[in-house]
This record gives sequence, structure tokens and C-alpha cells, in this order.
Amino acid sequence: MFVRTHAAALVGIDALPVAVEVNIAGGGLGLYLVGLPDNAVKESEERIRAAFENSEERFSGRKVVVNLAPADLKKEGASFDLPIAIGILAAMGRVEVTMLDETMLAGELSLDGEVKPVRGVLSLALAARKAGIRRLILSEENVAEAAVVADVEVIGVRSLRQTIDFLNEEISLSAAPVPEVSPKEVTEAPYAEDFSDVKGQVHVKRALEIAAAGGHNVLMIGSPGSGKTMLARRLPTILPPLTIEESLETTKIHSVAGLQRFDGLMVRRPFRSPHHTASPVSLIGGGQTPRPGEASLAHNGILFLDELPEFGRQVLEVMRQPLEDREIVVSRARYSVTYPANFTLVAAMNPCPCGFYNHPTKECSCSPASVIRYMGRISGPLMDRIDMHIEVTPVDPAELQSAAEGERSAVIRERVMRAREIQRRRFEGIEGVHTNARMNAAMVRTYCVLDEASDRLLKRAMERLSLSARAYDRILKVARTIADLAGREQIAQSDVAEAIGYRSLDRGNWGI
Repeated sequence: MFVRTHAAALVGIDALPVAVEVNIAGGGLGLYLVGLPDNAVKESEERIRAAFENSEERFSGRKVVVNLAPADLKKEGASFDLPIAIGILAAMGRVEVTMLDETMLAGELSLDGEVKPVRGVLSLALAARKAGIRRLILSEENVAEAAVVADVEVIGVRSLRQTIDFLNEEISLSAAPVPEVSPKEVTEAPYAEDFSDVKGQVHVKRALEIAAAGGHNVLMIGSPGSGKTMLARRLPTILPPLTIEESLETTKIHSVAGLQRFDGLMVRRPFRSPHHTASPVSLIGGGQTPRPGEASLAHNGILFLDELPEFGRQVLEVMRQPLEDREIVVSRARYSVTYPANFTLVAAMNPCPCGFYNHPTKECSCSPASVIRYMGRISGPLMDRIDMHIEVTPVDPAELQSAAEGERSAVIRERVMRAREIQRRRFEGIEGVHTNARMNAAMVRTYCVLDEASDRLLKRAMERLSLSARAYDRILKVARTIADLAGREQIAQSDVAEAIGYRSLDRGNWGI
């Protein structure tokens, strides 16, 4: 007998429908899996046999051929256990086929017949809706994540036995309700950190506010203990809340990577901080079984690279393309996948190997040559892609002991959101551009017009600091954001001067 069930395979952060075709006929024994399955799919035979035995079902004593179509699409992971098992039982006449045409199944089977959660179910639910499939059956632990997709009935099951009984209409199971997630709920989500915790560092807070308002990349340079990491970890608290579309896309990435906790949509912007021993693959994604890297996991959020010069040269250089294109294309002999990577880069570093170059009270033990070599670990092209360079000086002890509370993150976030709203109206109708940092050269010429005095100031800075054409554009973008924070339509000379100040640590201008 021939039966078809529905499943889906992950490709990048999306899922493509897969037809699980099962045919039982004479002329042999055993289970034959075809359709480009990986090892995890091939091993499903033993899991399915044990699950059948512990669910009071018997495996067919005839030849069972299972084809995963389309045959040229690689099938990976254990999510195919449940659709294969149900397909075999339907072909044996143990499961009614009435509901199978409009049902997608996904789940890993344990040996005792339990249906275990799998990764990427949000993508699977979206694929089911796109294919016109009205029902998705999966583990109860996956329900909260998949239920956010409207127009698809999400049914949570605990075991293979329960799935069989439901499809045979011997028991009834209710579809999970579609949860409502509003931007207000996201905005009011509490953070453990707050900018009011940071003593002093007024100029750094100002720079990070500009970065948050315009989506600009930031490099902080300062001695150990000056507060670089503390400031970076509080940057998400002043960013605007995720939109529903951003939340869906961010959740998809984390779910495909196996990092989602099965509790619905993500409501906070991600903050990823990989260690400096990270490999290029861990940063941009890929591998034998392709997974998103840290750059994609930071999509719609912050990628924080602490101790930037300690990262390998190759690791840093692979960041250049994502910083420009806002996506990562991983091409290998067996596959090619695209991951979104629209993140804000925040990096931190010491000014020299010992960390005390230009320190107000401590003496640096590094030679000028070693300082230059240390700074030279970061290439000019990468530095050009960082909009703002901020010097972080140690906080005065008197400020540390002060009981005065700094400005709270909620107050700063209100200003950031007002500036973002100005940019939203400015770029309305332009696909892929929502902040000043994403403007291309043509947009810079249109929206960053300078008066004569501002233009002269910028030209002098270009000559004296030997800045590149890319740095020129980035200064204009930062100046545009500063004007937006002030609510000015025209960029003022003071805006340009402040933006130039954030390039003072550009290539060849380290104060050495």
C-alpha cells in the first residue's frame, strides 16, 4: 500500500516542504530510506522500531520503502522520525489516512515512543502555512513557538501512541491558541541592567545613544576596568523594541540554531558576545551540518566583540562582508545557504598590550613599536566599516563613590525611539533601509546635505586625518543621526564636528 505524509526540511533559516512517501510491498524485508537522508535520518529506523514495540504496535514484516521527496534536497535531523513512523503505520492500515493530506508532522521519537522537541519549528509552521497545510503535529514542548503562526492548527502530542489515537479520531486534542505579542509588552520587558548603573562616562553614553539611534557600529578603546564591557551590555536596554516581523525572524534564527527555549517569540533584541578564540565558522555560520553563526544570532541586535585585537586575523576579516551586505552567504561544495546578519557591531579593546597607554595615572610598559603592532592587528578596511571610535577613560574615584544616579535607560530609549521614528518616515518605501547607518551613497547625497561652513570643516578633517571615502560617508551618516536626535532637519556644523570627533582613532591616528 502507498501512503504520503508531510514533513519539512530546514534550508538556512527557512523550511521547505518534504513529502514522505511510504510504500509497502512484497519481495523483500526491512526498511529502505531514500531521498538523500543524513545519518540522523538513517538512524531513525532503530528508533522507530523501538517506539513501535513500546507503543503496542508492530513493524511490518514486508519490504518498506520510504522516499523523502524532493530527492535532491538534503534531509537532516531527527524531525523526520514522526512523519516516517506515521507513514509506515498508515501504509500498514493502522492509521486512518483521512487527515494526513492536510497535516504536517515533526518530532523525534525516543525509544519508549515519546515525541521529543526539535529545532526550527517556527520555520516549519511557516512552511506549512505557505504550502496550504492547515495542521501541524509536533511535541508539546514545541507548541508555544509554532503557535505564533496564524492559520495553522498546532497540535501538541506527548507520544506516538497519542498521535495514532488522534489521527484515528479515538481522542480529541485542541489546537493551541495563537498568542498575542504586542510591541508594548516587548517595550515593558524588564532588563537586569540599566544605564543608571554606570557612573560617569557621560561622553561614552552620549556616543552609544547616537549609535543606538542610527544603528551605527562602535569601537570603544580604553584601559582595563574603564567600563567598556559594562557599557556595551547596557546598549540593548536603549534600543527600540522588536517589531513583530523582527521578532519572527530573530526567533526563526535562534530556533534553527537550537537555542530557542520553546517559549514563543523572542521579545528582546539579542546580545551575542563570542570569545576571542572563536573560529570563522562559529562567527559566520556553516559547518558540515550548516547552522547560523554568532553574526546571524545577533541579527536585529548587538554583536559584541570584546578584546578585538585578540581575535584571529581571518576571523575579523570575514566580518567585512556581513557589515556591508547585512547577510551572510555560506557556499560549500554540498550546499549554499544565506543567513541574515543585520546587527550592530560593538567592539572593545585595550590601547596597547599592557592596556595602560595614555592612562592618566598608570605608566605604559609597551614600546611604541609594540603599540603599533597591536593596533595593526585590526585592518584598515575593517576599521573603515566601524562608524564611531570612542576613547573610554577611567572613571574618577569621586564619581564612583557618588550616590547620584545617572540617567535611566528608559529615558534614553525614548529619545532613541523619536530619532528612529524620524528615520522611519524618511526611508518609508525603501526596502531594507530603516536607519541612517544603512544609507547607500546616493541616499547620503540626498539626506546629508551640508551648508558651506560644515562642508569646509569636513574637507579639512579629511585632509588632516587622511580619512577614506568610506569614512567620509560614515561621518555624514553619524552627523545625520545627531541632527535627528536634536530634531533638526538640516545638519548643523556642530553635528559634523561631533561626528568627526568619533573618528579620532581612525587608521594612522592612534596618538602614537
